[in-house]
Amino acid sequence: MKMFRGKTGSAERRITSYKRKSRETCVEIDLLNVDGSGKASVSTTIGFLDHMITLFAYHGFFDIELKASGDTHVDKHHLNEDIGLALGEVFKNALGDCRGITRISSREAPMDMAAAKILVDISNRPAFSFKYPGKGQDDPSAGEEGYSIHYGMDFLESFAKKMGINLHVEISGEGDLHHYFEAVFKAFGMAMDEAVRIDPRRAEEVPSSKGIL
Repeated sequence: MKMFRGKTGSAERRITSYKRKSRETCVEIDLLNVDGSGKASVSTTIGFLDHMITLFAYHGFFDIELKASGDTHVDKHHLNEDIGLALGEVFKNALGDCRGITRISSREAPMDMAAAKILVDISNRPAFSFKYPGKGQDDPSAGEEGYSIHYGMDFLESFAKKMGINLHVEISGEGDLHHYFEAVFKAFGMAMDEAVRIDPRRAEEVPSSKGIL
């Protein structure tokens, strides 16, 4: 991991890189700029996930350069999960002790007849909740390239657990998997953007009454 520190106004620039390699997958994040402009270069060999991470970066104003490969001849599970873990880790590394961040955010986004609400708390206490229409039944769609609702859940839960955040996802309305997840990843990007933003009123403080997360 490489960390780059500079100054953006009163806050440090939060830029880092990270590599996660196992016998099953290799995930390289050559750049994460938390204070970016939303530029993304994403190549995971899972086209649908590339699209979702690009939406997350664009609406969160995060610059991300990510490439990944793995044993997708088995299935997408290992690579999908490890990308979520790597992104969660790199965000955690970039934020450090989280001094000055807003910490908590809630955002919503529609996508045609579907809508998603995301709640985020960067608390260092991982928790994940996911609600969607038809839960307990079969997937609401066959998915894109075989990407199911459960792959999306696994990705988001892996991100949340590795970063150490509360992440609550609620999908409503009607739509197929593509519309559901477009709404989710757009709202997730916006919520993360707000949660990691420096609050000038407490720019030198860790955002907790305890003084530590």
